[in-house]
Amino acid sequence: MTWHVGIDVGGTFTDLAALGPDGCVTTRKVLSDPSDQSNGVMVSLAAFGESGADVARLVHGTTVVTNLLLERTGARVVLCATEGHTDVLRLRRQARARLYDLSAHHPPPLVSSACTVTVPERVEPQGVVRALTHEVAEQVALQVAALEPDAVAVSLLHAYHDDAHERLLGAALARRLPGVDVVLSSDVLPEIREYERTATVSAEAYARPRVARYLARLTERLAESGHPEPMVMTSSGGVRPARAAERGAASLALSGPAGGVAGAAAVLRALGSDRFPLALTIDIGGTSADVGLIVDGEPLVEAGGAVAGVPIALPRVLVETVSAGGGSVGWVDDAGALRAGPRSAGAVPGPAAFGRGGTEATITDAHLALGHIARGQFQGGVAIDPEAATRAVASLAERVSLGTSAGAVERVARALLAAADAEMARALRRVSVERGVDPRACVLVAFGGGGPLHACALAEQLGVRAVLVPPHAGVLSAVGLALAPARREAIGSVMRRASELSADDVASLVESLGARAGGAADDEARTWVRARYTGQGHELEVPVTPGDDGAALARRFSEWHAARLGFTLAHDVEMVSARHAVSAPGHAATFARASRAAPAAFERDGVMVDDGAALEATVRGPATVVLPDATMRVADGWTARALPIGGWIVEAG
Repeated sequence: MTWHVGIDVGGTFTDLAALGPDGCVTTRKVLSDPSDQSNGVMVSLAAFGESGADVARLVHGTTVVTNLLLERTGARVVLCATEGHTDVLRLRRQARARLYDLSAHHPPPLVSSACTVTVPERVEPQGVVRALTHEVAEQVALQVAALEPDAVAVSLLHAYHDDAHERLLGAALARRLPGVDVVLSSDVLPEIREYERTATVSAEAYARPRVARYLARLTERLAESGHPEPMVMTSSGGVRPARAAERGAASLALSGPAGGVAGAAAVLRALGSDRFPLALTIDIGGTSADVGLIVDGEPLVEAGGAVAGVPIALPRVLVETVSAGGGSVGWVDDAGALRAGPRSAGAVPGPAAFGRGGTEATITDAHLALGHIARGQFQGGVAIDPEAATRAVASLAERVSLGTSAGAVERVARALLAAADAEMARALRRVSVERGVDPRACVLVAFGGGGPLHACALAEQLGVRAVLVPPHAGVLSAVGLALAPARREAIGSVMRRASELSADDVASLVESLGARAGGAADDEARTWVRARYTGQGHELEVPVTPGDDGAALARRFSEWHAARLGFTLAHDVEMVSARHAVSAPGHAATFARASRAAPAAFERDGVMVDDGAALEATVRGPATVVLPDATMRVADGWTARALPIGGWIVEAG
């Protein structure tokens, strides 16, 4: 057999999903190693048990970039910026971190002032104002070399329009600093907006050396065990070979979460995207919860967004992350209020119930104290101890002066879950309401180890009437990785009014981007333009179809603007940039009952009843359904029905 394997490394667990040629799905879950993510990959493959020769394709979702941005453990970067514009990273957009909190501050830039080098040159949209000579470029390279950088970022004014100065300086830097990565903004993000372009190229330079070392080490370890070179999920939902991913480190910032949304979209398409045209997703892991939006069976992709406070203006699957995972620690603030997160117990020491040294109450401990999770083996082979969970929650109850009685423990456990639910519900509203989508018109797709536990409570807060718990819910991100197609992308600046673009102009743009992206004859190619009304400061991305001219794109933009934002303007439409993606044929899999790792079991009144005929089952809440890789809580007033492809549909009433 030849298997297509997806491996998602999270903060607490590493998940593996392997798709066989007959549609069967095999899954594994092991504890992550925070010190080296590649250890989790190798341990999960060992648990899978198949030889490397039987693995045709291995796709990896990693949080390496997210972690280094959070922990600020990336490379020493020197930034080269146009004279007079060297403070752009510190000026940002001159907006406060939080409007009404004067004590809140933005995270410091990835590149300090001391590591910023002035470049005496100037290009404006109408042309070169101050030329960069070869001699000056060599002098700048000498200054950069004296700072001993691990990587160099180059962001010169208006390089999206004319990149000649960046190319000239990049060549001088490469000669002076052989072996040091030199990253040009015109290669990474050839679009307007100096701050976002500079921040993105700085993030790329900051992450690239460590990502390259990690992927090289992982590739070496996999080769030693006979496995193929890994492919890596990008933030936009496609995958690329590890060697190519090394040169696009910033595009891996949402590598793991993008896999979950891709997996949810695959399940929705298997059910028929017309059945659920709009879907919200909630992926609750051990460390965080990720929310997303799926429209007509496809994840919503947007340009831009911040990761750990760092703007990265590259295309990405819409994902918003909140610190509300199963390992989120409950604590009491200075005002005596009970809080949940953002600190997480992670894999080490983990929740108190894991028996790995943790003593503080977490969201997982609260579920155990309330009986939502049964005693026995937890995900990843961890043996859980409900009594230890109850003691941890009782300690928290004592800190809020409620005592340690059974009633106090229950009250605090429910309050802890309510605090986490409120945080996740706010994130779900942000990704939907702010984009003109009524959450009440959506199905909520809940996955990850904790998603099915919180789904009904979240749906009630949002007014959602149906919840979909997909097959392999606990490892759906890994399933999405295994299914994801290889993808190559190209971005280009346009900056022309729609009225100026003929059908030939649009076709030429698509052809140019397609040549840069490459691809095979049987690949699927798609193009989008980012457009706006003249005078607007934000854009919407709309698809390009064969034969389109500027007028057709303007009409489509106005239709999308009305649908998303509720209004149109009597202004000209301007095309800001274009994105072209070339995807290899996908790896479809059948979510068959035979793929279940174990039958489902139902817990009623504390009694576990094994039900091998799970596909014909109907469960009315309140009840707990123990899934092969997660636990589903069916709330009072909700009914769960098993689906023919596996998984459950849970409906109110």
